[in-house]
Amino acid sequence: MVCIAAFIILALIGVFVALISIFKPKIGKAYLKALKKAWGCLWKKVRLQKCETGFKDDVKNTLLSRVMLKHPSWVKPLSVVIEILSVIIVIIAIWAVLTAIKSLLALWALGSCNVTKPSACSLGAEICSIDEAEPSNPLEATGRWFAEWGEIFEAIPDKFKTYVPEDYQFNYVDVNNGKVEGLTTVVDIFDPGCSVCMYSYRNQKEAGFFDSHNVWLVPFAIQDADGVYKFKNSEIIVKYMFAAEQFRSGLSLSIIDKIFTGKNSEDISYQDKFNEDYSREEAINKIESWLKAEGINDSGIKEIRTIADYPEISDKIAENKRIIESELRVKGIPTILIDGKKHTGLWKAN
Repeated sequence: MVCIAAFIILALIGVFVALISIFKPKIGKAYLKALKKAWGCLWKKVRLQKCETGFKDDVKNTLLSRVMLKHPSWVKPLSVVIEILSVIIVIIAIWAVLTAIKSLLALWALGSCNVTKPSACSLGAEICSIDEAEPSNPLEATGRWFAEWGEIFEAIPDKFKTYVPEDYQFNYVDVNNGKVEGLTTVVDIFDPGCSVCMYSYRNQKEAGFFDSHNVWLVPFAIQDADGVYKFKNSEIIVKYMFAAEQFRSGLSLSIIDKIFTGKNSEDISYQDKFNEDYSREEAINKIESWLKAEGINDSGIKEIRTIADYPEISDKIAENKRIIESELRVKGIPTILIDGKKHTGLWKAN
């Protein structure tokens, strides 16, 4: 293990030695000589051959040369320490390489290099992530590390899959109020509290996306592992969208359009108000005021309020959650199924 650890360390300091050797070529030559010996030893280990003991002894003798002269009795225990440190260095190096490979595979297969907390990956798309519970102890962390490999390998076939909206039993809002002949059907999954979803919606609306596609809007309130909603009023908004749509087709679109594009008298976005200021009661009152503005009378408002509390509505939300997280393995939204592909992140107009 000593020669393998030596190769790892020599490889890591290679850049610094290269800079120093510009001014002191002898250091560069000595470094290359040691690196070649370490590589030769490593290559033999890979081929399951016995490594030359000479290089291993050279490393130990270099590290222990001063100790041999002053404290000979320390040589044996320090030699054991060097062996142990070598094993630790090799284990850390292997773990680092495997983690790098896992992150790259996750980025390709799932769209984020961090499987548990997608938003922590700066290389992924701009999303509102669907995070999983963080491990609370080393044992859970180890189990989670291996479980992430499983998620990645399960998701790899999805990269070659053709996504057909009709294959999924979504509960959705039909923007076009029925399929328009000649237009492609797309699924648009969003959270009313997600700022990235808001900007995607604005881009789509400005570009005429809803006129050029048959769009199924799938409202989805992101929850963490404990069932707490990522945005505090998303759940009630989603419930009212389904309730309003059940009461009258197309009515729910006015709710999401106000949240994503509207502002109050203080020029504050309604999405910010729902996420940061409104209590649950205030959120309900605001939504109902918008429905009244759409011509719904008091009895109609009462009926919509009753529908929103139906178990059927909760079942719709739960079914969407199952499809999104289990069947589609979505790690962040907005996510759009379009032209047979799954696109996650901010939608930008062409």
